[in-house]
Formats: sequence, C-alpha cells, structure tokens
Amino acid sequence: MIFCSLYSGSSGNSIFIGSDKTKILVDAGLTGKSIISALENIGEDPTELNGILITHEHSDHVKGAGILSRKFDLPIYANEKTWVAMEKCLGKIRPHNVKIVEKEFTIQDMEISSFRVPHDAVACRGYTVTQGGKKISIATDIGVFTEEIRNSILESDLVLLESNHDIEMLKFGPYPYDLKRRVLSEVGHLSNVDAGKAALEILKYGKKKIVLGHLSGTNNVPELAFKTVENIFLEEKLSIGPGQDVDLALASRIRPSSYTEV
Repeated sequence: MIFCSLYSGSSGNSIFIGSDKTKILVDAGLTGKSIISALENIGEDPTELNGILITHEHSDHVKGAGILSRKFDLPIYANEKTWVAMEKCLGKIRPHNVKIVEKEFTIQDMEISSFRVPHDAVACRGYTVTQGGKKISIATDIGVFTEEIRNSILESDLVLLESNHDIEMLKFGPYPYDLKRRVLSEVGHLSNVDAGKAALEILKYGKKKIVLGHLSGTNNVPELAFKTVENIFLEEKLSIGPGQDVDLALASRIRPSSYTEV
C-alpha cells in the first residue's frame, strides 16, 4: 500500500491510502480545491478515488467531503451517529454514496476496521486499513491512549499517531482557559509526551513506522514534537531510522508529506 498525509493538523486533515486497485481518503477537512491540488501534487488522480472515510464530524475533518463526493460521485463512509452529526455540513449527498458502517467493512481489496477514540465528538473513530498482508492505522484526535486503541493498531506496519501539543506551550499560550481544559482532557488531544509513551506501547510488538500528526499550529512546533518523541525512544535504547526499531517521521500541517510505501 501507499500512504501519504496530504494535510494533518488543527487547520485541516486528509490522508491518502492507495493499493493497486483501491484509492481512499481518510477525512477531507479542507476545501475540495485544496485536497484535489494535494492529490495532483503527489501524482494521484482524484477521479480514481473509491471513497472517503470520516473519523468524526468536526469541520477540520469533513469540510471538503461533500464537495468531493458530488464532484467525483464518491461514497462517504462513517458510523450512524457521525452521519447524523455531519449531514448539514456536507450538503446534499446522493443516496448511493451514503455508506453507514460500523466496525468492519471492505472497499474493493482493502479490509477496514474502526475503533473507538475518546474525543469530544459524537462517536469518534480511528481506522485500520489492511491489504496484501500490510496494515496502516490512523489514530488521531485522542484524549487518552486506551487499551482498545493499542490493541487495534499494535500489529500495524505504519501508524499515524497524534502528537498535538506541547503541554507547557499550551498552558502558557493564548488559548482561553476553557479551551485549554478541553485540549488537556480525556476527550481532547494527545500531547507530544503522551504520543511518545503511546508509541512505546505498540513498539513492544515489533518494528513500525510512526508518523506524528495532527500538530497544533499554536501549541506545538514540528521540531519540538519530533525531538520529544525521539528522546523518549532513545531513553529506551531504541534505534531510530529506516529498518531500525522505529522509523519516525512527521506529517505536515500545510502540505503533502513524503509518499511512503508500506
């Protein structure tokens, strides 16, 4: 499979996953024009997409989904509660493109499974995508790293894992008090330190590529997120790099990240 984070952050999220037969997006939280441009920039034809998976109803995950569905006749996959919550944001969707799914389903040659994620949305889900013996997992918008998340993603070859904020930057930053409490809560977002600790849990089960994503534009900087998690790995004597114990990378907030074959 091919993985590419088109955009990942508080300003919008969209992930591309492709196989020889199937091409999907996980979330479409920017304008349709931005997502089409990002796909074309990585050499992918948006007319060949087979569907959009939605993690939850917040705007930074669904903003462009309705536009893309209408333009390319694309199915949108989400659980029932999320569908109800996001319908008004999507606009009119052709009935055959409304795909209400729960835990497990398939899109052509991809086997997809969802898992519960604690976040302040009606029914937030992460996803695993399996094809050809390889597995990719998307685990963002996480208030706390649960046993269900760990068990769902531990056998993955690649994990996009939230590393949203630096706790000190958040505490002393410009957000109002109530928003700071929300981000730090068990239905908020995972910090850099917690991302490193979560990654250690799944690295016990084998080598993986960890891509840190959903970074805050206000309460984080890419270099800090990377270094914080890297230091946690080094403290555990893990080797870092392609072919090592863990291959660590960052997903950009504002542009497509490196194209990765899994």
